[in-house]
Amino acid sequence: MTASPAAALTTRAQEVSSEIVTDILTLVRHETSSYDLPALAAGLDLLRELAVHRLGRPDHEQRHPGGECGDTLTLTYTGTGPGHVALVGHYDTVWPTGTLAGWEQPSVESGGRAKLSGPGIFDMKTGLAQGIWALKLARESGAPLPTVTFLFNGDEETGSLSSRPVIEEVAQKADVTLVLEPTAHGAVKTARKGSGIFKVTATGVEAHAGLAPQDGASAITALSEFVLAAAAVAAPGRGTTINTGLISGGSATNVVAGQATASIDIRVSSEAEQDRVDAEFDAIKVSDPRVRIDIDHAWNRPPMTLNAASAPLLDLARDVARAQGRDHLPDAAVGGASDANFVAALGLPVLCGLGAIGDGAHAQGEFIHPDTVPTQTALVAGLLGGLADPLHG
Repeated sequence: MTASPAAALTTRAQEVSSEIVTDILTLVRHETSSYDLPALAAGLDLLRELAVHRLGRPDHEQRHPGGECGDTLTLTYTGTGPGHVALVGHYDTVWPTGTLAGWEQPSVESGGRAKLSGPGIFDMKTGLAQGIWALKLARESGAPLPTVTFLFNGDEETGSLSSRPVIEEVAQKADVTLVLEPTAHGAVKTARKGSGIFKVTATGVEAHAGLAPQDGASAITALSEFVLAAAAVAAPGRGTTINTGLISGGSATNVVAGQATASIDIRVSSEAEQDRVDAEFDAIKVSDPRVRIDIDHAWNRPPMTLNAASAPLLDLARDVARAQGRDHLPDAAVGGASDANFVAALGLPVLCGLGAIGDGAHAQGEFIHPDTVPTQTALVAGLLGGLADPLHG
């Protein structure tokens, strides 16, 4: 009996699983901290080389300078059928350069199941390699395929400030966007919180801490008060969380601090909560009126929901998964934001969380389950074939 096209994709992905894992580890072994521009540049070169090695030279490519951020690279491969799909993923990680040298247990087994661990392996270098291999396997199947544009950006972990215009432009030209971020324990991601990165600056009055402390107005004390008040604005029951992740200030231990700054991460599930947070932050008062508080309300990513354009895409993904032997492909709403938020806000079809199965994003010991790499690669390959099928148009 001849295997179905969907089953054949899964079988072929299993046959080349070790090669896919080798490519994943090649990417992981080259560190790409969001704040290390030389490492990002070299990492993007490596990623491009991998794509060309597996897929050949693209029909069109463009490297968009990132300035203070990692560059964004687009590689377009012309299809053999109708449609245009964007495959989006970031190559930067949260891990400082040098983390790899001290990383413990790169390969472990827990509960009888293998894990591979490394900085950025889950978020999201596995997804990058799986995406490249998905197109390779889909091509090998001989099925008609849409044109595929890969978009690799190096600033997602810091807000995609440089790459956002490129992401939106690519998504608007494509019929569908698939984001290769890690799964939620195997579930695709159809809803994400919106995010803001607020910078709060306190400007006080400097004075000698021993001779004339009464003449000073401490920016650090005032900012500490603000940070505590800001934390109270959180409303987890409504999906709003607030985290002060960075704080700095002062000039010397014997000087009343004249300036201090804090960077505050804010996550919301709705525009109404976004408005509430804005209003309540602006209403915060500190005890010393001599200290001025300035707030940069920098909302970064809008909330993402399963919009009308994306619902059929989820249905197609479930059809593909079912044909490949999965009983059910779940979807999930998650607290983290991604570049899918930008696409969903435009009302365009997008599906996120098609990458790795594992856990521990941004945590020491993040890992993937290598036995799931063929399944996830075949899912994306099947989606590419399905999106070129007129029956799914």
